[in-house]
Amino acid sequence: MSPAAPIALTCGEPGGVGPELAVAARAAMPDLPFFWIGDPRHLPAGAAISLIDSPDQAHAVPAGVLPVLPHAFARENAPGQLVPENARGVIEVIERAVALAQSGAASAVCTAPLHKKALKDGAGFAFPGHTEFLAHLAGVENVVMMLASPLLRVVPVTIHMALSEVPGALTPALLEQTLRITHAGLIRDCGLASPRLAVAGLNPHAGEGGAMGHEEMTVITPVLNRLRDEGMALAGPLSADTMFHPRARAGYDAAICMYHDQALIPIKTLDFDGGVNVTLGLPFIRTSPDHGTALDIAGKGLARADSLIAALRMARDMALTRQAR
Repeated sequence: MSPAAPIALTCGEPGGVGPELAVAARAAMPDLPFFWIGDPRHLPAGAAISLIDSPDQAHAVPAGVLPVLPHAFARENAPGQLVPENARGVIEVIERAVALAQSGAASAVCTAPLHKKALKDGAGFAFPGHTEFLAHLAGVENVVMMLASPLLRVVPVTIHMALSEVPGALTPALLEQTLRITHAGLIRDCGLASPRLAVAGLNPHAGEGGAMGHEEMTVITPVLNRLRDEGMALAGPLSADTMFHPRARAGYDAAICMYHDQALIPIKTLDFDGGVNVTLGLPFIRTSPDHGTALDIAGKGLARADSLIAALRMARDMALTRQAR
């Protein structure tokens, strides 16, 4: 892979804010090398675009003009509208981006948000979301979701499930797998020689010695002790309510949290517009803005490109880090 290979940006849901944010991101970062894959008909009218035949041609596109690798969809798609016939095209674009990343023609994949129900209704999409589909395409069984910004990196061990299901899902094997993938990803993609991980407890006050729960003693601590013996820099289990103030954050590189909101509330509070969704454990780099399709504001000029801009910049930085290694 050449360090100059551009980033592949997928179109995401054509009726959402993805197409307009791609144009806005290119205007905001005229020299960052990326190209958009999708149907040009779905981009805002009058947008400055240049059609390309291959990713390498993106380098010759004038600054501020969006390089577009065309991918024909079944139908046109107005902002704010879901068109079931276009679901297959959305899936094909993701597959195409992954193939380009795996071949080295793209240095990373940045994915615009999907509308999962639209994909299921229109194309029988069988995956819970982007991450699971990307893992399937890469032939990888286990991956980790990390939300990252300059202020904080967080990794939830359990993700989209009812809070009542978390204690049963939080197994030693899952925790160890999450810690190992996160540790390796921070070394490979973030250039950290010895990542420092802060691990939250599941219960208030990290269980307070068993008075408020036992998972810290029976599940979390044994895993941490075993990995510490291997040389990992691990702190915890810690009381989650004291992990995210500035002085605490200065002491670690990523926070490992036991459930979805324990991880996402602090990062969205600290940096709502700048958070980036990163998938660790894939053979290629994948980032994504940390927001949805926003159908209700699509095409109205209200969507902010901050998160997509941050996702593209992070993809570039991670690609350069991998290349340097």
